[in-house]
Amino acid sequence: MVWLAVALAGAAGSVSRYGVGLMLQRLPIAFPVGTLIVNVLGAFLIGLFARWLNTPSLDPVWRISLTVGFCGGFTTFSTFSAELIALAQEGKVARAAVYVVLSVSLAVIATLLGMSFGDRLRA
Repeated sequence: MVWLAVALAGAAGSVSRYGVGLMLQRLPIAFPVGTLIVNVLGAFLIGLFARWLNTPSLDPVWRISLTVGFCGGFTTFSTFSAELIALAQEGKVARAAVYVVLSVSLAVIATLLGMSFGDRLRA
């Protein structure tokens, strides 16, 4: 049952990521903003779900499905890596460096914020 829940949540996360990417393609930005946004939002959500849903009274399948399944399907380290390499190979080294710094720092901050909100929701 856990496998099915994770698979369904992962599918929902992947479809959500695709939808966000489609919406952001229209922006005239020469930067992989779609991947940046889904990864930062996913980092916030995983922090939120990990803390908020980590309670003995809740079936752990919910937490696992939302963190491993949905957030795992929604976020994308592989696309981030491919986009980073493409920027560097195109000679856009400064843009690639900004992409790395923004992606990592904003994701860590978002995870901490998500954890903080999760703690408040659980209290």
